[in-house]
Amino acid sequence: MRLCSRSMGRKEGKTSLRLGVEIGKVQVYQEDNRETRVQIQESVRGKDVFVIQTVSKDVNTTIMEMLITVYACRTSCARSITGVLPYFPYSKQCKMRKRGSIVTKLIASMMCKAGLTHLITMDLHQKEIQGFFTIPVDNLRASPFLLQYIQEEIPDYRNAVIVAKSPASAKRAQSFAERLRLGIAVIHGEAQDAESDMVDGRHSPPTIKTSGAIHPSMEIPLLIPKEKPPITVVGDVGGRIAIIVDDIIDDVGSFVAAAETLKERGAYKVFVMATHGILSSDAPRFIEESAIDEVVVTNTIPHELQKLQCPKIKTVDISMILAEAIRRIHNGESMSYLFRNIAMDD
Repeated sequence: MRLCSRSMGRKEGKTSLRLGVEIGKVQVYQEDNRETRVQIQESVRGKDVFVIQTVSKDVNTTIMEMLITVYACRTSCARSITGVLPYFPYSKQCKMRKRGSIVTKLIASMMCKAGLTHLITMDLHQKEIQGFFTIPVDNLRASPFLLQYIQEEIPDYRNAVIVAKSPASAKRAQSFAERLRLGIAVIHGEAQDAESDMVDGRHSPPTIKTSGAIHPSMEIPLLIPKEKPPITVVGDVGGRIAIIVDDIIDDVGSFVAAAETLKERGAYKVFVMATHGILSSDAPRFIEESAIDEVVVTNTIPHELQKLQCPKIKTVDISMILAEAIRRIHNGESMSYLFRNIAMDD
């Protein structure tokens, strides 16, 4: 078994230490014209190769490095090539919008074509993304680590309520609430993401109706446009700790607005729990100046710089489950142990 990694980050280092395996020798660099070049510097013939790729700010370069590394291993006669992407890039673009495209399916097809034989990832934005691949996909969950953090690091968590910042994330909040035996609250009426608006691609207007072109009895009825109601919180948060849960925290505007609403409704502390902490642009500054007391994310994406800018950001290590998944796949063991007590809607 060989572990290949673009760069020796903390998570990759922890994973290799847990497995007792050294990171393979691979050189990845960019030419002066920004082309990516990959050189495998040791033999991988007949070996099980695990390519660990952490998504950086330059997402497109990250993808090309992954594809070229996988293809290099394939042409070097590796027996199997497993991609380990804790955060799957472009996962938000998994639905059709107007005249756009389903980019997640394109990325999945490119990875399969490059030679990937298996994929390990964590908390896909939509579980249905697994269907875009023609290879096995293990979509691991970070919720056990986040639940453990709540129980061990929030002393009065029994006085907490799990909050969904929009109806779309209510299922995730319900899963957390049922496991912690806590109540649930849903914020309704906030500004919707672009993702939840016009996702089915059927918004092309009909051609101008000419006289006699369409029979009056066949006229297509017009759908009534949506009107967002005033912001309301469904559930009691007064005098409670509010814990907002989601899978990704990137543009923190909606989280900041949700925290302000919860504090206005009487919550005395607001925590935000998410698997993937992208935290782009000025997110650390907005969090530091907001009503949010703490943001807890896993290390699927490096965010050391953001933590220096904002002490409210805390990290939960998930390298243990990645290492165990790699070990089980290499040894041909069942993966069901890593998915125990996970329901269909989790």
